[in-house]
Amino acid sequence: MSFAARAIEFSPRLDLIEESLCESMGVDGVYARGETYERVVMALAGLISRHRPERSEMLRFPPVMSRMALERSGYLMSFPNLLGCVSCLHGDEREIRGAVQRFEDGDPWVEALGAADLVLTPAACYPVYPIVAARGPIPGAGLFFDVGCDCFRREPSRDIDRFQSFRMREFVAIGSPDQVMAFREAWKGRASVIASDLGLPHRLEVASDPFFGRGGQIMALSQVEQTLKFELVVPVKSEDSPTACMSFNYHQDHFGEVWKLKDGAGDLVHTACVAFGMDRLAVAMFATHGVDPRAWPTPVRRLLGV
Repeated sequence: MSFAARAIEFSPRLDLIEESLCESMGVDGVYARGETYERVVMALAGLISRHRPERSEMLRFPPVMSRMALERSGYLMSFPNLLGCVSCLHGDEREIRGAVQRFEDGDPWVEALGAADLVLTPAACYPVYPIVAARGPIPGAGLFFDVGCDCFRREPSRDIDRFQSFRMREFVAIGSPDQVMAFREAWKGRASVIASDLGLPHRLEVASDPFFGRGGQIMALSQVEQTLKFELVVPVKSEDSPTACMSFNYHQDHFGEVWKLKDGAGDLVHTACVAFGMDRLAVAMFATHGVDPRAWPTPVRRLLGV
């Protein structure tokens, strides 16, 4: 569906979403979500679960993961500006109470914090690869996972479609290049059908990840040239600046190399994933259909059960 086929004035609805469905928590991009908003998120999660690939193993991750695992995966090298690390007060009672006393005295205390062995998970698929690596060779039929968690990326924004803390679901494929590419290509079509069934104006675009720095610009260009990433975008704010609500990613053998993921013959496997931004999808639904699900088109309400 082209955007022109359904022109919608979004700005007033975006303001209404923030005013009626969310509560500011005093930090840009961090919101408390109300009952109506959460009912829609849960309904979307149920819809996505009904499309879970066969033979998929479901895993739900906490919002934190091993710092060493994320470093090994290469995230720090590619997106250091987006990473959130867990910091804690370390030391004996005297040292910790000294930091608390500095706070009570009105002095800076955060300098006493030290990095823990945890980081905030930036994408739902990152924790799955070390788990798979510990299990041994990848079977010939490949492996498929349904993963999800609360994620974090340090990109403060006042736009309601860009949270710092957000929910993500992913379907992950691990196997031969042909297997994972077939998985990704099939999901590009299925996701478009899902978006159409939800009544969302959308299009698929070749995309790149927000790699950091000048070197990142070269990496992004290479990613686009190789069509390693596609996004399903919805005009949440405007038609000229649409919001990516789903992505379709082919990692080639990156995670295979990092985690030594190999098949029974000893060959490195490839990976791919389809990611669903749950909060962005919810905001897209409210922006498109209005903030009251009871007034949404009947086919959409029936599909979601709202």
